[in-house]
Amino acid sequence: MTSADTLLRAIADPASRADPYPLYDDLRRTPVVRQEDGVYTVSTYWEVRSLLNDPRMSSETRPPAVGTPGPSKSFLRLDPAEHDRVRRIVTRPFGPPHTPGRVFAMHDGMAGAVKGLIDAFDGKDAVDVVDDFAYPFPISVICRLFGVPLEDEPRFHLWTESLLGNADLGTGAAPDPKLMDAETAKVEMGTYLAELFDKHRKSPGDDMFSALATDDGPDGRLTPPELVANAFLLLIAGHETTVNLIANGVLTLLRNPDALKRLRDHPDLVVPLVEELLRFEPPVQYLPNRRTLDDIEVCGTVIPRGADVNLMLAAANRDPNRFADPDRFVPDRPDVQHLGFGLGIHYCFGAPLARMETRLALTEFARRVKNPELVADPPPYRVNPVLRGPRHLEVSFRSLKS
Repeated sequence: MTSADTLLRAIADPASRADPYPLYDDLRRTPVVRQEDGVYTVSTYWEVRSLLNDPRMSSETRPPAVGTPGPSKSFLRLDPAEHDRVRRIVTRPFGPPHTPGRVFAMHDGMAGAVKGLIDAFDGKDAVDVVDDFAYPFPISVICRLFGVPLEDEPRFHLWTESLLGNADLGTGAAPDPKLMDAETAKVEMGTYLAELFDKHRKSPGDDMFSALATDDGPDGRLTPPELVANAFLLLIAGHETTVNLIANGVLTLLRNPDALKRLRDHPDLVVPLVEELLRFEPPVQYLPNRRTLDDIEVCGTVIPRGADVNLMLAAANRDPNRFADPDRFVPDRPDVQHLGFGLGIHYCFGAPLARMETRLALTEFARRVKNPELVADPPPYRVNPVLRGPRHLEVSFRSLKS
């Protein structure tokens, strides 16, 4: 059997990005493995699910491999009770119970944005689904939601690409010379966000960043470093994961033409289809660098207190002990209790928005784009092994429906 260290190096290798799932299959044969560096990796569904809900697991780790840069930490890298305080403040202007209608109120504008992007396909016979559709749609949503000027998008696009593309995640890849080094990107983006919050504090609008800068709820306001740290998380996670989810969705539909036809004929299928997509091709492949606060026994292996743990969400989502025929995409699969948005106290609070964006995007693409075909399969992938998605997705087509 291939050693766990060899498997994990192969998973991190950019050459495996197009199809890491056979490696996950091998990894699941030993549900809990200890690497040579002392990090434990858990890859089976019930065990990952249990640890996501286990209060003996900490997210407040030494320094995060993928997380929030800056002098403070986002709530994603905090434990209760500090996590609970910061998360309550951040979620107040986003959703229930304090702002229950924000996501719903964005529906018509998002539908119009999707329509406009596909309208722009007219007169072409091929597009890059990432550059022309999957990226510009969620980035426009995030800018409107947070109050970030859309004209500043090229700046934080470069920062985000640099933070994710040149992060040290054991890929062995050389730094991309077209990107900034990660530390410079952190500093520049942090300075930009601090100045943006200062503007919103002085002249607030109806956006989330204005609310975070000015709202005096029962938990008080976030400090300036806390504002910047959480804005890093919201901006990066709020669009990057949805870009990958939409691109993975188009790719999966084109690889499964029966599913594409069913969605075209029955648009309501999109609700279970997106849940199956989150299981089948999750945009977040694993959660690195969780830490144990006590000894925890998992499948007969004791993970000692203070150990770092990787939770392999994508491997768990294809565990045959939980999902029948897990390597097959089943648009209306019943009981899809996937781990695509995590679980427990760190469950993705942006999930309702990501679901709505992806449903709108995939439904409109299926309805209007006639005879779409992949130009290259597999497409080129981003180097980051955690936030996995195509870098480009070239699709040819015959024409558009109105």
